[in-house]
Order: sequence, then C-alpha cells, then structure tokens
Amino acid sequence: MGDRTPKYNRILLKLSGEALGGKRDYGIDLAVVQTIAGQVKRVHEMGVQIALVVGGGNIFRGLAASEKGFDRATGDYMGMLATVINALALQDALERTGIPARTMTAIQMPQVAEPYIRRRAVRHLEKGRVVILAAGTGNPYFTTDTTAALRAVEIEADVILKATKSTGSTPPTPSSTLRPSSWSTSITWRCSTAASR
Repeated sequence: MGDRTPKYNRILLKLSGEALGGKRDYGIDLAVVQTIAGQVKRVHEMGVQIALVVGGGNIFRGLAASEKGFDRATGDYMGMLATVINALALQDALERTGIPARTMTAIQMPQVAEPYIRRRAVRHLEKGRVVILAAGTGNPYFTTDTTAALRAVEIEADVILKATKSTGSTPPTPSSTLRPSSWSTSITWRCSTAASR
C-alpha cells in the first residue's frame, strides 16, 4: 500500500450535536458516541493531534428558542451548556477506548472541566491528549461553527474538518430550507492567516 503518513499534524474536528444524537430527535445515543470515539482513536493512533468542537443542537438550540420568544442571550447560554454535556459524553467515550482526553470550556465550571486557555490547550495536544472544546466562545450570538474557526486559528490547526448538517454559510437550524452557496468544508490555518494579511 501507499504512504500512510497523515497529511495533517494537528486537526480541529467540528461535530454537530445532532451527530451525537444518531437517529434520535433529542439527546445522546451512546452507541453513536462510542463509534465516533473509535474513529477519533484510529486517527489519534496515527499521531495526529486532535481538537474537537462539539455543538449542542441535540439538546437545546438557543436560536430556535429565540424564534419562539425566548430571550436570545439566555437561550444561547443554555445551548453552551448543552455543548458541555456533549463534550463530557465524548470525553468519557474516548477515555474508555484508552485515549486521554480533556474537556475545556469557555465558561468557568472547574468542577466539570478545565477553563479554555489557548496555551494549555496546545500543551494538551502536544502531550497526545484529545482536546474537546465546549461552551462555544462563551458569548451569546456566536455559533459553534464560529468557535471552530476561532479555536482552529488559536491552536494553529492545519485544517478544520466539519461533520455537521450545516454548510457553514448560515446559522444552522434543523428545518432550514435555505440553500446558500457553500463555503469549503475545510480551511487550512495557513490559508486563513494569509487571507487576513
């Protein structure tokens, strides 16, 4: 067979909350989470440093709640907490497969996870730990897709890989009928920094 050397050294994988729900309308399908953990393990064993950003749409969607009269900021904070629930499920599944993992959150909750500190996240990656980034940016009005792009630049990821239902060009909603032109599903860190110069 050909060269099996990984193309990328450090990746950021964006997972939707719906991916963790499997075929369920709500909640977490633990068998699906274990399958995802197994797939992450295979990539990790190739020597790739992996950061994950996970959504929370399988539990709560702040934008959808605001469309029904809910306070948008409060709804977004509830969505951030949903991402933490998903992150902890992923962390547990990864650790059960023998892969060290750390959940880092943009909202302080030291009894549950580490605070997101860029240099600490990079150090975890260098030590071979999978880093799961939860609670979005910690600010309402920003999607977890935005978080993925921000964190990828911060940790100097080589690529963003997106495993979601959204194209990345509009805020994702399960019932969206819009079909905007799609952005690329992967953006290299070098290209994103070159474009900002």
